[in-house]
Amino acid sequence: MAHFVDRVVLHATGGNGGHGCISVHREKFKPLGGPDGGDGGDGGHVELVVDPQTTTLLDYHHRPHRKAENGGVGEGSLRHGHKGATLELPVPDGTVVKDKDGNVLADLIGAGARYRVAEGGQGGLGNAKLASKKRKAPGFALLGIPGEEREVVLELKSVADIALVGFPSAGKSSLIAAISAARPKIADYPFTTLVPNLGVVEAGDTRFTVADVPGLIPGAAEGKGLGHEFLRHVERCAALVHVLDCGTLESDRDPLADLEAIEAELEAYAPDAVTATAQADHAPETVRAIPLNQRPRLVALNKTDLPDGEAMAEMVRATLEERGYRVFEISAVSRKGLRELSFAMAELVAAAREQEETEIAPVPVTVRPKSINDKGFTIRREEKGVPGEGNVPLWRVRGPKPERWILQTDFNNDEAVGYLADRLQALGIEDELFRLGATPGDAVVIGTEADGVVFDWEPTMAAGAEHLQGARGTDLRFEVSHRPTRAEKRQEQADRRAAKAQVRAEMEAAYDADEDYDDVEVVYTQGNPEEDEDSEGRA
Repeated sequence: MAHFVDRVVLHATGGNGGHGCISVHREKFKPLGGPDGGDGGDGGHVELVVDPQTTTLLDYHHRPHRKAENGGVGEGSLRHGHKGATLELPVPDGTVVKDKDGNVLADLIGAGARYRVAEGGQGGLGNAKLASKKRKAPGFALLGIPGEEREVVLELKSVADIALVGFPSAGKSSLIAAISAARPKIADYPFTTLVPNLGVVEAGDTRFTVADVPGLIPGAAEGKGLGHEFLRHVERCAALVHVLDCGTLESDRDPLADLEAIEAELEAYAPDAVTATAQADHAPETVRAIPLNQRPRLVALNKTDLPDGEAMAEMVRATLEERGYRVFEISAVSRKGLRELSFAMAELVAAAREQEETEIAPVPVTVRPKSINDKGFTIRREEKGVPGEGNVPLWRVRGPKPERWILQTDFNNDEAVGYLADRLQALGIEDELFRLGATPGDAVVIGTEADGVVFDWEPTMAAGAEHLQGARGTDLRFEVSHRPTRAEKRQEQADRRAAKAQVRAEMEAAYDADEDYDDVEVVYTQGNPEEDEDSEGRA
């Protein structure tokens, strides 16, 4: 059995960014050819896309957790990781996206309309991208950033031009079946209609849709009965048609009382504020929807084919017209008055469409330049309790850049930690801590309480990089790029021999001057000077 679901909670997670690669190019006669680690790929996004073939949110009711593809890791030889594919989730036309607090984030109307729910994580840079004149051999790479996690509420609101409103068993389903090709379930008990039914009606040159929504009872605006399940599907309609039951068998009900009860519920219900540019890249402008009780309305007195129904219609028609309503006496069974009602609905739809065309205008793009004094981060002093020491100062750093840098850093790599320290210092965090009165050894937290990184602040900000030979990110082996020529090698060998000969001569002169060494024979264990001279002559 097919089910209709018009409200679900969706847990969307963007793909994680791939890690950058640490690699050094190696080949014959070139053991240190420079860094060639590739970048990690970006993670995929999660987007909602309106699909005309999708009519319900049932799929997300059964599987509410969705995650996009992760980005690939970088590899050597400058091979970058692949970019994660965007996960497109099809939703019905008229889907509203809200946050957990009920604020409208997007209103998706029209085939192809889309909204990005969760951003994919950024891929990390490989050590080839981190190389510079001062950092010729980076021994680290940046990590990929995890994808964004969001929890949103999806609500489906019927996209129709006319909504049929009325008490249960007032004849709304019979009416929509009579004027269109829709075939809703019809029975003689209340709440036969549990899901919205849409029908297409043609009156002259105007073609429009009519929604038959679940029945309304007093207290629906507060959620009683089917409550908001009814009213939610009325919000998008340009006009309303009150279907009043003139042949009811209940003694405590009459068409006027039913109309007053329905009007009271329409007035009590507040439509959602929708965004005029939900899919635009710039900041949307919030627009308050027209209240339901202020929209054009018609009154259809149904079941006039019954003797009691016709008499009741004659009794209340004058009163309704005095209140300003256009009244039509109809019968869904005998099709009495349906043509007149259809053309009256077409007039309201045409007027609403003309008004939309005149009111639609391009929304101006508001450019908000970055403030000159904006440092890109904030530092707030907090207190934390330490056993035996009481409250000690804690400095919390917040900002998109430092928080992103924390996620990109491999804290098991001392050189990567030193690179992070250089970035934080260049951003001005160290100077700001000095200005606010921080002292060495104070605890500094970068990020939120849930995923922040805590460390003891040292003004040098060079943690873990002191043991490196030379400046951070350099390799002295790269500095020795000169290969000696054959003549330079011969000259170097001749200089060594001359130095050895000079030392031997000095030693023999010292032995000759000392009388204690007259009987001592000098033996050269590493060669005879005369033999060395002969060998040099042969060379």
